[in-house]
Amino acid sequence: MSERTATHDRRMLEALICPVSQSPLEYDAERQELISRRANLAYPIRDGIPVMLKEEARVLD
Repeated sequence: MSERTATHDRRMLEALICPVSQSPLEYDAERQELISRRANLAYPIRDGIPVMLKEEARVLD
């Protein structure tokens, strides 16, 4: 993956909002998750695709 593609993908991920709280998400590249601080949830990214379902989200510690 080129640096340009990685930057583009990151911007696309950061443009998503939490389906529960309607708040912005933080991209955690290391864990491949999108974090919603307001909803206290982490949505997984599987095979490059964000899974934006509450049932699939991990509750933050």
